[in-house]
Amino acid sequence: MNIWKDEEVKSLFLEVESAKSKGQALSVAFLNHAKSYGRKKNSVRNYYYKEVDNLSADPARVNRLKIDLKKHMKNKLVPFTKEQERDFMAEIKKLTDGGMSVRSACFKLSGGDMTKMTRLQNKYQNLKTPNNIVPFKQKNLTETDINSLFLGLCKLIRRNAEDEARGKMQEKFVSTSALREVKGELDKMKKDLAVKIAEVNKLKLENQKLSTKLKSFCFQKAERRSQ
Repeated sequence: MNIWKDEEVKSLFLEVESAKSKGQALSVAFLNHAKSYGRKKNSVRNYYYKEVDNLSADPARVNRLKIDLKKHMKNKLVPFTKEQERDFMAEIKKLTDGGMSVRSACFKLSGGDMTKMTRLQNKYQNLKTPNNIVPFKQKNLTETDINSLFLGLCKLIRRNAEDEARGKMQEKFVSTSALREVKGELDKMKKDLAVKIAEVNKLKLENQKLSTKLKSFCFQKAERRSQ
């Protein structure tokens, strides 16, 4: 990793502080810095986290650069209590019943803190997933079953894509270039959705073929028995 000049390091840390104060994602700060200094966004991100660790072990350099390192230290995660988990899930249910997506609800409860929002999203998924596990009993799928599964899958994929798109719009609303990046990601989601729908259609067609073969086989077997 090449050595950055002090001026650029200070600029990056100020950019991050500005993003945090506005409730923006750190990715916005990394993108803005990358454009200003002709670097790649991922390189800026990697340098920032490495530099935070380096500065933590070098107080003299922190003083020289006049960086408030407290604004850049990672927050220690305090585990949820059982009572907090219940209250949290109740709040999410209340907000989603009112028309919010889970992502938007977590954003609201985080107070605009993107790091906290991500943690809340992960917590929600961890708490909700066990309750969504339904025992599956194998059976022969009818045409109605296949159509229901297909429609349900399409709705689920679309809803996830919409939630992701809304979340990214909230994170990157600060600049036209950021909006273009979100549009590109949304276009990719649409393409992925089209691929998944095509795969489901293919499975549906294969199931129909197998069903036809099974009916033909049963019919032939019945004819042989009658003879």
